[in-house]
Amino acid sequence: MSETAPRGRTDQAGGESGSAEDPRTEPRRTTTSRRGGGDPGSRGRTTIADGVVEKIAGMAAREVVGVHAMGSGLSRTFGAVRDRVPGGGRSQVTRGVKAEVGEVQTALDLEIVVDYGVPITDVARAVRENVIAAVERMTGLEVVEVNIAVSDVKLPEEEEEEPEPRIQ
Repeated sequence: MSETAPRGRTDQAGGESGSAEDPRTEPRRTTTSRRGGGDPGSRGRTTIADGVVEKIAGMAAREVVGVHAMGSGLSRTFGAVRDRVPGGGRSQVTRGVKAEVGEVQTALDLEIVVDYGVPITDVARAVRENVIAAVERMTGLEVVEVNIAVSDVKLPEEEEEEPEPRIQ
């Protein structure tokens, strides 16, 4: 008959280093009976669509004093037509905003129209600060860059480009 060693840990040389039941040689590990393990808030993956970041950035950019509109004149004209058609594409909030969203970072391109008389560099700086703060706070993504293209200046004597009201 062969002799069987008692159950327990063995060192590299094959010798016994203590019994699993001996509390002096092996620390006790306490485990919770939670299923899945870890913090429930960290289980799974959250993805954020480009359009979500574009909406947040568009709203934040429009809050800045001196920003008259978003997008170029041509895109605003086409946008006004699209807005009249049900299911017509991008919303007015995202007009002039393009986001590239990765796993943990995002980059944004904004096209704005500024009011005449405001310092463009100050408006651009304020837009960057407001957009970065809003996107990072709401999404947790790191904003690596906000590129701003000023496509037009709204002169005081220019007529407003208000879309005609819908008749239902």
